[in-house]
Amino acid sequence: MKKILITGANGLLGQKLVDLYLQHSDKQFIATAKGPCRHPQKDNLHYIDLDISNEVQVMEVLSNERPDCVINTAAMTNVDACETDKEGCDTLNIHAVQYLVNACNEIKAHLIHISTDFIFDGTHGPLSEEEIPNPISYYGLSKLKGEQIVITQSHHYAILRTVLVYGVVSDMSRSNIVLWAKGAFEKKQTLNVVNDQYRTPTLAEDLAMGCFLAESKNAEGIYHISGKDFFRIDELVMEVADFFGFDKGLINTTASTVLNQAAKRPPKTGFIIDKAQRELGYKPHSFREGLALIQSQLEQR
Repeated sequence: MKKILITGANGLLGQKLVDLYLQHSDKQFIATAKGPCRHPQKDNLHYIDLDISNEVQVMEVLSNERPDCVINTAAMTNVDACETDKEGCDTLNIHAVQYLVNACNEIKAHLIHISTDFIFDGTHGPLSEEEIPNPISYYGLSKLKGEQIVITQSHHYAILRTVLVYGVVSDMSRSNIVLWAKGAFEKKQTLNVVNDQYRTPTLAEDLAMGCFLAESKNAEGIYHISGKDFFRIDELVMEVADFFGFDKGLINTTASTVLNQAAKRPPKTGFIIDKAQRELGYKPHSFREGLALIQSQLEQR
């Protein structure tokens, strides 16, 4: 039976991966994250408290468990926090990746590593896997350095880059654009939304399925995994308003320069997902289908 180890299992993607692997009794999996397990079915899981920034612990856990595949979803993803805490950013996005690569090589495990559209400068999009990275934020730079460690040193790897992940789980450590917008609309708050950034938003379930397909097919190389709908951010928020029946008059569109954020964001990214569709059989939901799924999940809580 194939054994899969998931890092960052308490995050949005991590919990969706746990949900997915719980449905596949033909595979064994280990959920790991720093601190106690937050998944609602924690009593049914093989869970290990793992700090991936601890080199000794990473080698110990992987050597003991000997997974066939490691899916690394753990990272410091708060873009502005990465800009102000470069050391903390390096610890999780660069050094921890090195420890995982070393441990995976030692036990001959397949490493699936999650990366981001923020490795690009955003001068144009959507982007294919052949585009040349040129990050404009420290977060983007750290993720690119993590990729380079995987590419140059890993014996067997797949890098899955993604864009603006959204979704809902029962115990959220961080919000995302859809839940933020929905919450603000419900409170009748004004939403300041940028009108100069473009993305292909990614449903967390779709990204989890991308990981599952890459693991199942022993995929090698770089894949762009995102949604198929290309939106300006203010258009995306308007879609949320339309779907849930909120007042679009609450939306205040603004240029990103006005927001005074610590880190620069690439203006235009989004992904061309042809390679993932062709080689992995990846089939993402439309954005509207993603919103419908979130609505049904929220109603069941």
